[in-house]
Amino acid sequence: MKDLRKMLGGRGRTTIYRDIAAGRLPTPTNIGGINYFPEDLVQAALQQLRSDTELAD
Repeated sequence: MKDLRKMLGGRGRTTIYRDIAAGRLPTPTNIGGINYFPEDLVQAALQQLRSDTELAD
């Protein structure tokens, strides 16, 4: 979560989970009670958001 928050410019945990619920970020994989966010899926989601934003402008 710490690395993901840093990647997203300091975004808060609650906001990240809202983005997950809204489908803007991938669902994390839970292993041993810890949520892991596969970097390739996060990068793909961020790229999609950038593309969507560019199309909207």
